[in-house]
Amino acid sequence: MSSRALTEEIGECRIHYIESGAEYEKDVVLLHGLKFKAETWQQLGTLDLLNNKGKHALALDLPGFGGSSECHKGKDQILADFLLTRKLDKPVIIGPSMGGKLALEFTLSYPDLIGGLVLLGAVGVPEYQDELSQIKVPTCIIWGDNDSVSPLENGRILHREIKGSSFFVIKDASHSCYLDQPRIW
Repeated sequence: MSSRALTEEIGECRIHYIESGAEYEKDVVLLHGLKFKAETWQQLGTLDLLNNKGKHALALDLPGFGGSSECHKGKDQILADFLLTRKLDKPVIIGPSMGGKLALEFTLSYPDLIGGLVLLGAVGVPEYQDELSQIKVPTCIIWGDNDSVSPLENGRILHREIKGSSFFVIKDASHSCYLDQPRIW
């Protein structure tokens, strides 16, 4: 099944997303970093890869990015409303950089709506350090060993505080490790 570009009206907000895979498969929601958008996941081939693995993938343009409108609601509330509107059943949330910060906020605010978490070079980790032990979903942490935006120590903090998490460091990869070496993770 090929990818489809769609929009969902969430109150006064218009959220653009790219969907791939059959809706009856396991849901995966992909967020993006500050300089990227949903299309990045399509260009990398991640949506096709997830589809081929039997996953239902939705790559979102966060409010104010790509084809999504600016919104007055918080991004974590928009994400919750999107998941509920689309009737997604405890998806795995993938969040790189800024999207990783949102994924952390979302997981802490809406723990019953998420089934798993993948963080790639998430920013803002120290802001949540005292709350990280509350995260109980399976969590995979991926970091580039040359990350100059969110230090490798942030990944170590996440791994130490989120019990049962896995932690992978990608050699010779920068902050955007998923762009540097997209096939590794």
